Formats: sequence, C-alpha cells, structure tokens
Amino acid sequence: MPTNNKNAAARHQCPYLVKMYEKEFLNQGGNPEWLNGLDYIPSKLRAIYEINKILAHRPWLLRKEHIESLTRNKNSWSLSEVVHAMVLLSHFHSLSSFVFSCGLTQKLDGLSSPKFKTAQISTATVNVGGVTTTIPYQPPQPPVQIQQTVQPQKTVLSEIILNSNAAVIAGEFNGSGLTTNVSVNNVVGAGSSTALNGVNNKKNGNVLVFFCFIKIKDYVLTALPSASVEVLMERMKVLSQKQDECTEAELSNRFKSVEMQTAELSTTAPQTPVEVPPVISHYVEDPNFTYQDFARRGAENIPNTFRIQDYSWDDHGYSLVNGLYEDVGTLLDQKFRCAYNLTYFTMGGVKNVDTSKFRRAIWNYIQCIYGIRHDDYDYGEVNQLLDRPLKMFIKTACCFPDRITTKDYDSILVELLDSEKVHVNLMVMEARNQAELLYALREIMRYMT
Repeated sequence: MPTNNKNAAARHQCPYLVKMYEKEFLNQGGNPEWLNGLDYIPSKLRAIYEINKILAHRPWLLRKEHIESLTRNKNSWSLSEVVHAMVLLSHFHSLSSFVFSCGLTQKLDGLSSPKFKTAQISTATVNVGGVTTTIPYQPPQPPVQIQQTVQPQKTVLSEIILNSNAAVIAGEFNGSGLTTNVSVNNVVGAGSSTALNGVNNKKNGNVLVFFCFIKIKDYVLTALPSASVEVLMERMKVLSQKQDECTEAELSNRFKSVEMQTAELSTTAPQTPVEVPPVISHYVEDPNFTYQDFARRGAENIPNTFRIQDYSWDDHGYSLVNGLYEDVGTLLDQKFRCAYNLTYFTMGGVKNVDTSKFRRAIWNYIQCIYGIRHDDYDYGEVNQLLDRPLKMFIKTACCFPDRITTKDYDSILVELLDSEKVHVNLMVMEARNQAELLYALREIMRYMT
C-alpha cells in the first residue's frame, strides 16, 4: 500500500519518505492521479485516514468503533486488511522518527560528534601584490565577558520549556542537563589569536593564487554537564546489584512521577497554525492535530494508563497479527527483539559493558511517553540513567520528529560512538512502533470480541 506509506510519512512532514514512495508507487505501475492528494485516492483508502492521524499522534484515542467503521461501510475492509494497514501505518510513522533523528533529511556532511567536526570557514577577498583573490577565512570571535548570559541556539533542545514544578524536574537528575540560560563561569582561552600561514604560491597564467589559512583559538563555554560514560556505567552497576524490592504502590508512584515529568518537558507550542511543506501538503488533512501529552497536570479526562499486564505484545499482539496476517507477527517480533537486545557490549569505546539496564530504560521511557506502563519495571531507574537532554531528544524524536536537527543529535550522548547513538534511534523507532501497534491491536481484539 504505497499510498498509505506516503500518507503516514506525511503526518510527520517527512518529504524524504514521501518522495521515495511516490517514486516507488509509479515504478510499481500505480495511478499517477492518486499522487494529486487525498481527494484523488479511492474511497476505501481514504476511509483509513482518520486512523492514520490518530495513530501518528495520539494512539490512545483509538477505539473499536474506528475499526468497525472500516469493516462495515460500503467499501468494507477485511480484518486482515485492517491489520496489514495498521502495520504499515505504524511502521512509517516510526520510520519518520528514525529519518529525522539521524539527520537524513538534512544535506550535511554525515553524522559526527562535535569534537570531530571542523570549524566552518568563510571567505575573504584580499589584494596581494595588486592581484585580488579569495581566501578561506574565519573572523575572530569577540571577547566573551565573564558572567555574560549565553543566548541558546535555536534548536529543538534549546526550545524546551519546563512548564511548572521546575525544581522537581531539575532534581530528577543531579548535575545534568543543559539550561537555556547559562552563566559563563569558566572560559577556556584568555584571548583570540590568528596566524596567517602561507602554504603555496602558484602561478596560473598571470594570476598569483595565495593559499592561506586562518587559525582561530575557539572559546569553550562550560555548562552543566550530562552524565559521563563512566558515571553512567557505575549507576548501571549499582542498579544491577540492587536487591531491594518495591511494593506495587511504590512502582505505580514512580511511573506516575516519570510520566508527569515527561509531560512537563513540553516542546514549545507553535504560535501559528502548523505549516506543512507544499510538496506534501496535499497528503495532509488537519495538520494542527499533533501530539498532546498523555498525562498533563491539571488536565481533565486523562486517559487510563495502558498496562502491559493487561495487553502485551508477547501474550496478545503477536498471536493476533500472525492469525490475521500470516508470518508478519514473527517478522515484527524479530525486529523488536533485535532493536531491544542489540549490543556490542561497549559504551563510548569502553568494552565489556552490560548495557541492558540502559537499553531497558530507553525502551520503557519511550512507551511511557505514549501512556504505556510495564508493571514489573521500576521507573525510578529512568531518572538515574537518562539525563534531561536525552529525554528531551527522545520525546521530540517520537512526538515531533520534524523539529529534530543534526545539532540536536550532536548534543546528546556526546561520548558515545555514532553507531551507538544510531542504536538509540533504532530503539526510538521500534519502541514507538510497538506502542502504536499495541493500541491498534487492542482495539481490533475488542472489536472481534
């Protein structure tokens, strides 16, 4: 269903995937008229758009009545077709998260941590011996005033606002996380210096090309640091040796605490209606329907928490998918397990590291964003292993992936290898995919019974 693939990716404004599947649709002999927008596709496919919208942003709003409307209208769907569509929609929603969180939509020089990136060089026009030429040049930076307030960069992570109870959130991870206003107390480099080094003199006809480079000593501003790999490894070790058992009430309260903290890490809401890129706007209806926090302080009619003990992938979803969409449940199960269990037993170049605690914290935190609780998990571990910038990145990648920039990618887990950071993005994709499917499959089961 290439048409549904495009519509799913368009909900997250992902032209990269939309254009890819437009091309694939035509290569498979699809009707070009369908690419003109939602009003040009068959009514049977058009009927699933409401479910596409809900699954992409607020899957807890899905009801069995949505399934019933597909199976009992004039162009009715079979249940196997419904499951097929749910699998595709949830996959391309979560794939959009992966595309954006890895920076695949940006024409940049690959993904590398800041410490490996070279400075951006401008050009300057100079006159040497009567000959005008252009040379690489980076202007010196103005002196930094001690106690000066640093203006945040315009990236997703700097636009995070803490709506209320900031003191509670700040205390969730002692000594971690970047703030949007940081007083500069430590500056590396007492002044700027430039060195002009002639490298080559070449004659090209009558033109003397003078190659030269400007070397700038950059200022390095220190902010509140994220947990280092060494600290993270120590915390994982302590948690692995922990023998204390929490009561059901304590586990429930810790989940609610993390859930509420997550709701308070809200990205800045747009002041104007959402603007969808023109190249995909014809695939999007109701663009202002976006993610809303599952648990919002003071909100009325907060949905019931989805408890894994009541409906899980292993005990319920897997068999339902396999029964209605042969072998696909097995393929999905292999995909989920691969993303969850993948490890090289390394962390930031350190070998023989058991990362299972870290991986489980990430997976369960992602599903917590969607109101899903793993009843046997101590969510207190989330606050010990995931610092605030990482939580912000994960939430944005899941809920507002089109706002992610490569700067955001570079600002988290800076000590990890790129392959390890991409693994985090894979877990974002698959944990989110599973979360959407759990809501969809639960409603299909309710409809069937």
